[in-house]
Amino acid sequence: MGERAIGSEEKRRQILDAAVRVFARKGFHTSRVGDIAEEAGVAHGLLYHYFSSKDEVLETVFRDNWAVLLERVHAVEAADEPAREQLRHVAAILLRTWLHEPDVVRVLVREIARSPEVQERIGELVQPIASIRRIIERGQRSGEFRADLDPALAAIVFYGGIDELLTGWVLGQLPSGPDEVTAAEHTVVTVLCAGLSAAAAEELGEARGADVPA
Repeated sequence: MGERAIGSEEKRRQILDAAVRVFARKGFHTSRVGDIAEEAGVAHGLLYHYFSSKDEVLETVFRDNWAVLLERVHAVEAADEPAREQLRHVAAILLRTWLHEPDVVRVLVREIARSPEVQERIGELVQPIASIRRIIERGQRSGEFRADLDPALAAIVFYGGIDELLTGWVLGQLPSGPDEVTAAEHTVVTVLCAGLSAAAAEELGEARGADVPA
């Protein structure tokens, strides 16, 4: 990549990073293109050289960050690890984003996931759920997870718990420091995997059988 192309990409990234800060601080609908340009330290007109509108800036923020997240989740899915470890890694990727990129999470939760245009993005938004479902299915085939549960529903429960935690942190309804994020990661994985565990289900069945009078 030539110097001009590198400089152009750096300027584009500078504008997007500034937009994330502005959207997180002021909200998308009350932010102006001029606010983003001022935050980025660039001329108002230069922003239009890279983006046609404020809406395109928001869409690019979503697509760029979501692509990175999906790439990391798919890498976990492709790894040769037990299903429980894969779920732990997925939970860590999603939840620790709050520690590394809190403004990005604020924008994704407030402006993307809750927007009226969410149906246009639904295919992309559910991709992590599809990966989680495939991990659970693999665990069922290997005997690690019980086979009598619907993997699609289990994946929704897992992802839904993570989404609610992130939303609670964004809205200030839950403590959200590093210790809380670590505890949330552990809790989500433990609760789901305890329910999915084939060994636990077998032990429960044996215990119930022992309680039945002869």
